[in-house]
Amino acid sequence: MPVDTMLHPDAVTQSGVARFMASLQEPRTPYISPDRLAEVLGMSKSGLSKALGLHRNTLRNPGSDTVQGKLQEVVRIIMRATELCGDPDRAAYWFRNEPIAAYRNQTALELVAAGHARAVMQFIEDLENGANG
Repeated sequence: MPVDTMLHPDAVTQSGVARFMASLQEPRTPYISPDRLAEVLGMSKSGLSKALGLHRNTLRNPGSDTVQGKLQEVVRIIMRATELCGDPDRAAYWFRNEPIAAYRNQTALELVAAGHARAVMQFIEDLENGANG
């Protein structure tokens, strides 16, 4: 490990976050790739489109404002969760798999699919402020 990251532990997390974000980029574009996000979440592209409330053919145009808006919503949640757990892969796992008791044991993914992304962000903010999850 380089000395500068040993002196600044947050640099390791920031580096991991930067790599994670770069891994989501649609090649040769400034867009989030639906294929890559689906892969990170361990789901099919059609499963991702369903979770985002989009028709599966809509993902064929990854640069559209609608698609990017939905993908950004998911990525924002994962990045906020990363701030709590320190690892984007763990945050993605949480997003897809961990039930949230305060929301009838639905996962963050299920809540987003139902149109409740803001509730997930509020839950994360509450955890940051000391609430128990």
